[in-house]
Amino acid sequence: MKRKIDWKRISIIAGVVLVIFVAVEVILAGRDTAPVPLAQTGISAKNGHVNGNRISTKSWTFDYQTAQLSADGSVGTVQGVRNGIVYKKGKPYMKISAESIAVDTNALNFVATGKVHASLINDTQKRSFDTDLIVWTNSTKTLEMDHPSYLHSEGQTLKLETVRIDFNKDEIHLGKIGGSVMMPKK
Repeated sequence: MKRKIDWKRISIIAGVVLVIFVAVEVILAGRDTAPVPLAQTGISAKNGHVNGNRISTKSWTFDYQTAQLSADGSVGTVQGVRNGIVYKKGKPYMKISAESIAVDTNALNFVATGKVHASLINDTQKRSFDTDLIVWTNSTKTLEMDHPSYLHSEGQTLKLETVRIDFNKDEIHLGKIGGSVMMPKK
């Protein structure tokens, strides 16, 4: 006796088993441990340019020898900064050079350390500062030198305990003064 094979019934059963298998696999797929993401490495650059921009005008810009930035580029350290510019209302206001500057490109703040030189651009008194620490706070548009600094102007030098420059008010606040100044005769 020969039995007739019911291919239709076998196809339906195979289809149901396949659907159940796929459904179980989809449900169980999320229960495994996630694969370990690739390590995020920072960004290294040489002889470049870092910009910090506000919404409509520039805040600062630096030319540098080397830079180490986080993987997302939001924080980092730039070494050998030369031709740094801090802007006031979109126009160059102060030049900066420094051994090292830590930048925060989200808040547009920076901290310059090491041998730091800053000079006011287009200043009739040709004022410049030498120090080892400058902190720029973009939200208040202030530049602070909380370590001893030297103010150079028209051939004279003053030693200052602190200096605070308010870019919004165009004011320079000098802390305790040391040294002497020769006042020219008029």
